This record gives sequence, structure tokens and C-alpha cells, in this order.
Amino acid sequence: MQELFRCISDRWSPVIGDPTPMGWVTVAAYGITTILCFRAARTTVSQGMRLFWLALTVLLFALMINKQLDLQSGLTAAARCLSQMQGWYEDRRSLQIGFILVVMFSGIWVALVSLWLLRRHLSRIGLALLGFVFLICFVLIRAAGFHNLDALLSTDFLFIRINWLMELSGIALIALNAAWVARQS
Repeated sequence: MQELFRCISDRWSPVIGDPTPMGWVTVAAYGITTILCFRAARTTVSQGMRLFWLALTVLLFALMINKQLDLQSGLTAAARCLSQMQGWYEDRRSLQIGFILVVMFSGIWVALVSLWLLRRHLSRIGLALLGFVFLICFVLIRAAGFHNLDALLSTDFLFIRINWLMELSGIALIALNAAWVARQS
């Protein structure tokens, strides 16, 4: 166990993960959206919607903290160290692909279950639900550490990185929906 912790600490430490201006813009977007979700939870009368908005509040706050502490890199380092210590590091590609497929199907499953449970409120939370599924799938795929996807996400499109566009789009959908719900109530 000490060897595993030593390996992880050699590869990762909790420091500011993205000290760039865009990293701080993303942290601010998470923070603002967290506040908007909390306001939406306070102003809604439906118990199901209140629970939905509170869950998003907690999730977005955790993602805001994670954005700068880069905790998923710690998880990736732990998996890499463990796989090397147990001798299955060379077979990691099939596990990474399996992880990505599980994430995709889990995202679809969460979306479908959420759609079913919140179907009466879909017109009021549809954008946030779409943003939530989009954001969670993005974060989990990034955590998988699949280098081909990382390279794709790090490319630029009209001077904007694809990963910024994807992450901020999910946050923006949630923020727009939360602001609308808080304003309507």
C-alpha cells in the first residue's frame, strides 16, 4: 500500500491544475452556475425539481473544486500505478475503451431514467438535464486518460479549444435553465 501511495505522489500532487485565464473562467462559470442552481432549488415548489436542482448544486460545486485541484488526474495516476504494479498496464487500452463505453451507456441510462422520473417537469429542466449529461460524460471521459481523445479535446477550433467549448457548453446549458427557473418562480 505504501508503494502505491509513493507511486501516486510521484505522479500527482494537489496543486492548481489549470492556472490559465481560461481555467479560472471555467471555475467562475462553475461557481456562478452553482449559485444559480441553488437559487432554482430554493424557488421551485416541486419536491422532485428541488432535489434535482440541489443535486446539481452539489455536483457543480464539486466539479468547481476538482477543476483546479485536478483530482481526476490523481485518480488516473492511481489507476496507472495500480495497473503497473499488478502487471496489466500493457492491456490498458481495452480497459480504457471499456470505461468510455460504460460512461457513454451510463450517461444514456442516467438521461433516460432522469427523463422518466422528471417527465412532468421536462419543459422546465430539459436544458439543465442535457447540460448535466453532457458535462458528466465529458468529465468522465477526460478522467479515463485515453490519449487519442485527450489529443482531440486539446485541439483548437477557431482559436477555442474543443475541451473548453464542451465543458463550458454543458455549464452554460445548466446556467441558462437555472436562471430561467429562478426567474419564473
